[in-house]
Amino acid sequence: MAVLVTGGAGYIGSHTCVELLEKDYEIVVIDNFSNSQPESLKRVSEITGKIFPVIEVDLRNREDVEDIFKQFNIQAVIHFAALKAVGESVTKSLLYYQNNLISLLNILDVMDQYSVQQIVFSSSATVYGDNGRSPLKEETHTGAVNPYGQTKLMAEKILEDLSASNREWKSVILRYFNPVGAHESGKIGEDPGGVPNNLMPYLSQVAVGQRTHLSVFGCDYPTKDGTGVRDYIHIMDLAAGHVKALQFLENNEGCHTFNLGTGKGYSVLEMIHVFQQVTGIPIPYQIVDRRAGDIAECFANPKKAEKHLEWKAVRTLSDMCRDTWRWQSSNPFGYHPQSKMKTKKASGA
Repeated sequence: MAVLVTGGAGYIGSHTCVELLEKDYEIVVIDNFSNSQPESLKRVSEITGKIFPVIEVDLRNREDVEDIFKQFNIQAVIHFAALKAVGESVTKSLLYYQNNLISLLNILDVMDQYSVQQIVFSSSATVYGDNGRSPLKEETHTGAVNPYGQTKLMAEKILEDLSASNREWKSVILRYFNPVGAHESGKIGEDPGGVPNNLMPYLSQVAVGQRTHLSVFGCDYPTKDGTGVRDYIHIMDLAAGHVKALQFLENNEGCHTFNLGTGKGYSVLEMIHVFQQVTGIPIPYQIVDRRAGDIAECFANPKKAEKHLEWKAVRTLSDMCRDTWRWQSSNPFGYHPQSKMKTKKASGA
C-alpha cells in the first residue's frame, strides 16, 4: 500500500518524499512538471537509495487521475500540487482557480470512488491575510487577500464540508509559514526558476553571484528593526510534519487544521545578518519602498501541532542558512546546470 504524493517533484514535495521513504512508506509520485523538474526525484532516489513510481499527470484530467488509482494500491494522499505564485495569481486569477480547485476536486472524487479517504492537504499562512496579530492561531479569523490564498481557503472549506458529510473521510490541513533551507546533502533544494519571489532563494542567488543585490522592501514597519518579520521554518522540519499528519490520521476522524511554523519571527535584516555570519559571504542590499500588500509581521503559534501531532520544529536559523548555501553553492543554477541566468537588480525581500 502506498501514499500518493501529488506535486512530489516540487520544493516541499521532494523533501517530504525523502522523509516518507526514510520512514519506510511506499510512495507514488505524480506531477505535471509545470514548475518543477524530474531531476529532483532522481536525487530523492539517490539520497534514500529507493526507487518509486513517478508519473507525469495533469490533475485537471480526471481520467488520468483515475488511471493512477487503477494501477496502484493507494492508501492515503498528500496533496501538494498547485500553482503558488501570489503575484501571478493576481494577474492570472482564473488559471489559479481552475488549476488549484479542479485538481483538488478530481483527486477527492477519485479517492471517494476507490474508498481512499485519508488526505493531508498543503495549505498556507496566506489564508490569514492581514487579519489578527501574531502569533497566529488556527482559530484566528481568515481573510486571504489574493487569489492564491483564496484557492487555499476554498480548498480548506471543501475538506471541512466533506469530512462533516461523511465520517469515513479524514483530513489534515497544514498551514505552512515560510519554508526555507534544503536537505543536508545539498542534493535537493529550492529551485524557483526565473526571478525568485521569496527572500531566501533570492538572497542565496545574490551570494552565488547570479544577482547584484537584494532589495529590502521597507524599513519603517513597527518591528524590531523596521523590516518585515516572518516565521521561517526549515524544509526538513516541515517535511517531518507531513509524516506526523499521516500518523495522526490513522486514529483521528474528521478534518483538523494545524499551523506548521517555529513560533518565532525573524526580520529581513536578521536573515541577512545570519546568512552572512554562517557563509562568510557579504550580501549587498538596498532599502526600497514597501511592497504593496506586505504586512509588518506574520508568525505562528505552533502549540496545537506540538500537542496533537507531537511535532515541533527543531532546526535553527543557522541550520536553515547553512543548508540553503550548501544547496545553492553546489547547484548555482538549481536543477539546470547548463543554464545561464541574466543578472537581475530587482527584489527579493
